[in-house]
Amino acid sequence: MGTIVPLPSTPVEAVPTSPERDLLAESTSISQPPSAFEVAANRAFRGLALAFAWGAVLVVVWVVGEVGHVAQPAIRAYGLGFMSGTVWDANRQSFGILPQIFGTLYTAVIGLTFGTIFGVAIAIFLSEGFLATFVDRALRALGFAEHPWLVTLPTRVEAVLKITLELLAAIPSVVYGLWGIFVVIPLVRPGADWFNAHLGWIPLFGTNLSGPGILPASLVLAIMVLPTISALSRDALVAVPVRLREAAMGLGATQWEAILGVILPAAATGIFGSIVLGFGRALGETIALAMLAGNANVISWSLFSPCSTLAALLANHFPEAGTIEVGALMYAALVLLSITLLVNIIGAVILQRAEAGLRGLR
Repeated sequence: MGTIVPLPSTPVEAVPTSPERDLLAESTSISQPPSAFEVAANRAFRGLALAFAWGAVLVVVWVVGEVGHVAQPAIRAYGLGFMSGTVWDANRQSFGILPQIFGTLYTAVIGLTFGTIFGVAIAIFLSEGFLATFVDRALRALGFAEHPWLVTLPTRVEAVLKITLELLAAIPSVVYGLWGIFVVIPLVRPGADWFNAHLGWIPLFGTNLSGPGILPASLVLAIMVLPTISALSRDALVAVPVRLREAAMGLGATQWEAILGVILPAAATGIFGSIVLGFGRALGETIALAMLAGNANVISWSLFSPCSTLAALLANHFPEAGTIEVGALMYAALVLLSITLLVNIIGAVILQRAEAGLRGLR
């Protein structure tokens, strides 16, 4: 009998199941190179995005160039003395904008200070859920915490507050101006009179508040920049990694110690960016300041003194300006534009350095 030699066994490939076949087909389709249409669409999108980016830059250059071109006669006639002069008299063709530069920066800084304090406080209040916690505790104390409709009430109340703050940015400037005249000025006048009567020897309270002035204008400016600062600061605080907060808590820090020592420094770049944007808004505000600042061509450190700003100067004088005064007004507009651009450039540089310093913390 012959010897039976066993045949070599060959491995039988497993037949892929239906889900495996779908996954294999999907991976095969993903690994395919892009089609000619996809390549063309990608290049078109990149080109369009690049064109819009350069278009924005060209628009800024075009605006600056047009303003500078119209202001060229005034620049040649008045030179740098235009920014140190204190008289604006179109009849004598004497123009100077030092009081307007001072008023613009003074009101913007004061308004930004109040807006930053309240804006960052509101951002912390919303990002840390203090409002929702308070509403939830109140519902538990009243015995309504388990009610089906009231379970989500804390979140809804917090959302209503966020939307209300954002809607402040949609109110027209003239409405803010009217509100400042009929509400803010009568509200602050008794306190201003008391400070002037008892602390009038301090330069900040050296004059009385007869009506429009620096303080009412700055308070309205603070409310106008509040939505920008609070919304962007809240986004920056929410973006802080949770592990930083947990690490601070794990080391024994209280909630406020974690907020002030860890969360705020980590979100500093975003908060500073919101402050820079708010400063730009305050520098360029026109109608509200034209109604509330007083339009007085004076330089005074008193919070109750009237003043004037560059934007208000343009709004008040441009409709009736002659050819010579139009050139001077465009020169003032060029100065205001330069101040705004300089503030944004300085803010961008500080943001880059702060981001580099905090890079290892994120």
